[in-house]
Amino acid sequence: MKTIVITGATSGIGLETARLFAAAGYRVLAVGHSTANCEKANSDIKSTCPEAMLAWFAEDLMQQREVERVAGEIKAFLAKEGVESLYALINNAGCARSWYMTTEDGYEQQFALNHLAGFKLTCELLPYLLKEGGRVIMTSSESHTGIKVHWNDVMLRRRYNPLTAYKQSKLCNLLFAKGLNDRYASAGLHAYGVDPGLVKTDIGNKTAGIVDIFWKFRKRHGVSPTIPAKNYLFICEQPEPPQWLYWYLCREQKYSRQVTSENATRLFELSEKLCGISYK
Repeated sequence: MKTIVITGATSGIGLETARLFAAAGYRVLAVGHSTANCEKANSDIKSTCPEAMLAWFAEDLMQQREVERVAGEIKAFLAKEGVESLYALINNAGCARSWYMTTEDGYEQQFALNHLAGFKLTCELLPYLLKEGGRVIMTSSESHTGIKVHWNDVMLRRRYNPLTAYKQSKLCNLLFAKGLNDRYASAGLHAYGVDPGLVKTDIGNKTAGIVDIFWKFRKRHGVSPTIPAKNYLFICEQPEPPQWLYWYLCREQKYSRQVTSENATRLFELSEKLCGISYK
């Protein structure tokens, strides 16, 4: 049985992706924001897929210490179950904010959750992924286009715009996937970015403000989360790892010219410093 980890698994795209993988016979290690959310999502999936192999972990991945904690809990679970490798890690957890907000580490929240959480968790679980020649999938967005990384102020402290922060974090998702491929594709690990498109989720409605108001109207035109969920299963079900970086509706998609090895390396080095870690 193949084992996958998925973050942001208690609602929206993450919940439907977890449901799809469980129905396809995968063991799913699902991470959610709270115990209550995990329990609700577990009941939801089990109601449609009673035989689902699910394990739930409740953590606030916005905080660095919580990423370390969930990584430790996942490793302990794998050891208990006698599982030595991971087939896939889906870094799906994300947020949108209306104003400048920071984590306990002092990092802008969209950058912290949308990028750094996945960067750190992947590093923690990298030995398990390398052992199986696994696949890492980032939930990116078409929003990654038309933006550059603000290298001199990645937290956008001096001139904060919530949309700029969100777009930058989605560009970082693809740069991270590019960086993983540059480093580890020769060892069998492959990374991807997925554009879910416009989806009816509550990602923009979790804090009050202009984003909340805007998203209430915009998401009305979105598709069901079940549609983008198919992207993740499609990538993982291919017998040979797909060679293209960026995907939309299970098809190869063009991506920003900012996604270069040079920028990927620069982001890797910056992120290692911010997370206090070092990829081998």
